[in-house]
Amino acid sequence: MPSTPDAPLRLPEAFRKRLGTTAERSRVHAIMRERGLSTVCEEARCPNIGECFASGTATFMILGDRCTRRCHFCNVSTGRPRPIDNDEPAKLADAVKTLGLEHVVITSVDRDELKDKGATHWAACIRAVKATGATVEVLTPDYAGDRALIDRVLDAGPDVFNHNMETVERLYQQVRPQSSWKVTTEVLRYVASTGHPAVKSGIMVGLGENDDEVLQTLDTMRSLGVHIATIGQYLRPSLKHWAVDRYVDDAAYDRFAAHGDALGFSHTFAGAFVRSSYHAKEAHTHHRTRQSSSSSSVSSSAGLKVLQ
Repeated sequence: MPSTPDAPLRLPEAFRKRLGTTAERSRVHAIMRERGLSTVCEEARCPNIGECFASGTATFMILGDRCTRRCHFCNVSTGRPRPIDNDEPAKLADAVKTLGLEHVVITSVDRDELKDKGATHWAACIRAVKATGATVEVLTPDYAGDRALIDRVLDAGPDVFNHNMETVERLYQQVRPQSSWKVTTEVLRYVASTGHPAVKSGIMVGLGENDDEVLQTLDTMRSLGVHIATIGQYLRPSLKHWAVDRYVDDAAYDRFAAHGDALGFSHTFAGAFVRSSYHAKEAHTHHRTRQSSSSSSVSSSAGLKVLQ
């Protein structure tokens, strides 16, 4: 690892984000607990939890709170998963309606012990939430690269399909020993090849990569057909997790965002507190606006050529 558990990098004061008061967070907590639902906000100890919960926003984590994989950066528990709650899609939809959400992000633990890796349950949850009128963004596992399972999720109609690369290629296998760079990139390539209108991916920085590797990863994402990219600072959940190698400054994030814009991403969201689902609704709206503008420009150009 980039540093040792005995000498971790000290967290800069700027990264000590307010968690919010109990009053701000209690409503979302109560709604989740009453329905037996989980949020990745809590499980992953996200630094934005106060801001998001205070605005009535949460990223739902389906299929339980125990993962069959152990990624060195992740705070979600690894172990034998509990049986699937077949009522979860209905509970999820009810929570969405109660919170009055317009854009919903759904993620899950890995369920490698299941024949379908959880894809059927994923599809049921997507359909249930879309029936409320909300748009749905999914942050999915890799389904071991099985295209039939990916299709099962896509057929449910998620508005945004997100699968995170998490880190640069050089560090990937060390950070995610039970996953594969090849499988991850092929998942993104395949989804983009289906013509999905909003493909998204993201990485963390501070794991031991350098700036040039981040730029190269953006190049790779774009070549795979990704439309929306996110880059944020890795914050170590505990001393048992992968050590933080560096805290990236604002100038570097500006460089990453500028590079992404030059590559043609519709939205490159880079900053210390950026996470996959942070301001997800705004990113989706921005992407759709850019798409509409591009379509209008193409139509106008085509019309001018005809007139000439």
